[in-house]
Amino acid sequence: MRIVKVLAVLAVLLAVATFAAAEGQVLLNAAGATFPYPMYSKWFDIYHQAHPSVQINYQSIGSGGGIRQLLDKTVDFGATDGPMNDDQLKQASVPILHFPTVLGADVPSYNLAGVTAELNFTPEALGGIFLGKITKWNDPAITSANPGVKLPSDDIVVVHRSDGSGTTYIWTDYLSKISPEWQQKVGKATSVNWPVGLGGKGNEGVAGLIQQTPDSIGYIELIYAVQNKIAYGRVKNSSGAFVKADLASVSAAAAAAAKTMPDDFRVSITNPEGNKAAYPISSFTWLLIPSKFSDTAKRDAVKDFLKWMMTDGQQYCEGLAYAKLPKEVVTKEIKAIAQIQ
Repeated sequence: MRIVKVLAVLAVLLAVATFAAAEGQVLLNAAGATFPYPMYSKWFDIYHQAHPSVQINYQSIGSGGGIRQLLDKTVDFGATDGPMNDDQLKQASVPILHFPTVLGADVPSYNLAGVTAELNFTPEALGGIFLGKITKWNDPAITSANPGVKLPSDDIVVVHRSDGSGTTYIWTDYLSKISPEWQQKVGKATSVNWPVGLGGKGNEGVAGLIQQTPDSIGYIELIYAVQNKIAYGRVKNSSGAFVKADLASVSAAAAAAAKTMPDDFRVSITNPEGNKAAYPISSFTWLLIPSKFSDTAKRDAVKDFLKWMMTDGQQYCEGLAYAKLPKEVVTKEIKAIAQIQ
């Protein structure tokens, strides 16, 4: 009888301990940009290994979806490659804070059989292709930047995003800066009315379409081109140099912005001036964090993750072809974490 009582007490204690452990678990739901998804996936996994009580579920649905779900309060935080605009911020029930996480780049990726050379693209060529005005691969706007390369007379197949996307925001932000016609007719946004082309969902979808479609060109985040072994070209920057996207050229694009970063961290670094080493279609990407949490455990977990991400987490960036945050930006961000209540 005594053994039975002891076992019963142990069972109760085990149940209490299990309940307490479950009570200590923090589940954070987030959604948004596909541009940094490989980085976020790695970060959330490594952070969970070090902090088993915190689980972060992230849905890679595009920046537009992340902003929408954040405003609808169906996620704890969002992610975007294009900063929320003033109208979107006004729709939020509490102020939303932008925290830059890494730097990446949109690259013009293409599928051209028989062309092994790394192509050069001028701003005029990219603007003309995506406006639907340059329709052949052997158009002088392309061949003139690629002497000695035999380009086919085939029709160009343009591929773009079909979903609301920060990758699209970066691309259209760039095109709006280099093409007055693009700025007037299409503009910049996470989702636009495309003059021409096929649509793919997510960076994954666009990468897949490029691989499957001969004579195609589209824009994807650098890591997706690298991981899928898709050819991508150099882009002529504002200093007249053709630059390939890599860690150094993306960091160079952020150099000036790092010193003049606004307090809300909403900044565009596409087509920067005065730096011959800068890749011109580069961008920060941001986590969108509510400034107030009703659940203190979630608030504390978010704040701790942000601090880890800005410090120890940055060591994992370059292995996935993302550039680290500039030190000046990290210093400013760590101070901004105090705004989360």
